[in-house]
This record gives sequence, structure tokens and C-alpha cells, in this order.
Amino acid sequence: MTPKGPIFDIFLSLGSNIEPEKNIDFAKEQLQIKYGKLLISSIYKTKAVGFKGDDFLNLVIKASTSDSPETVINYLHYIERQTGRETGTGQFNSRTLDIDLLLYGDLIDKSLNLPRDEILEYDFVLDPLAEIFPEGIHPTENKSYEEIFIDLKTC
Repeated sequence: MTPKGPIFDIFLSLGSNIEPEKNIDFAKEQLQIKYGKLLISSIYKTKAVGFKGDDFLNLVIKASTSDSPETVINYLHYIERQTGRETGTGQFNSRTLDIDLLLYGDLIDKSLNLPRDEILEYDFVLDPLAEIFPEGIHPTENKSYEEIFIDLKTC
């Protein structure tokens, strides 16, 4: 199958604290079927942020696609729904699966939250991103993810 247009590297943040191994494995399988070869970070175990709940398992995945960012986001929501994810329950709660599009090439689009704000806000997003893409340059900070990681760890 020939791609329809230019190919973009995309980075996805995955997190789960309800049957996390099962739901993350399912998501990885679905992403591999859709996007082919994936680069997958280590899994990071983190405490729930903003509420009391079971620990989360978090990771970042790199894939490549010619799909539009909107198409990617819609597909991520589809995968979330397949795990029983309920939307509209608030930002800080337990989740079967949360998948966010962190980066779509070097696109800056405030309406799509690209690059995703959480890269600069949460270790559970930045740490695995810096692990698999240390030399990548944040589109608005003009620093590598490794530099941002080091800066945040020394503050």
C-alpha cells in the first residue's frame, strides 16, 4: 500500500490504571496493526495525579503516518473506547486507557494542543518521550527533550 501523502513521525502517550497491562497491550497491538513498526519506551509506574487511585502505567510510542492529526486523534479515541473508556468523566480519574497525540512532526496547532502541553507538565510524559527521542526538538521551546528533562530534574 502506498502512502497518500508525506509521512510524519507521531508520538503518543499511553496511560492506564484499570487493568493496565491488558489495556496497554491491546493498544500496542492496535497501533501496530494501523501504523506498522513502533518504537516503544520503557513502562513507567506513577502515582495517580489529582485524585486517589491505583498507580498508572505510562509509556510513549513513536509511529509514522500520512494520516492527518485529526484522523490520528479520532483513531486514538476509537482504541480508548474499545477498552471501555468513558469520556466526560473529568481530567483526574481512573482510566482503562488514555492515549494522547503528543507530537505530529513539528506541527504547532493550539486548537489540537500540539505539541501537547503535558510534555512540559508531567514527568510521566516527558520521561518516556526523552528516553526514545532525546535529540528531538520541542517545536515551541526550541530545546531537545533531553535538555528539557535535565532542566526539570535540576529545578
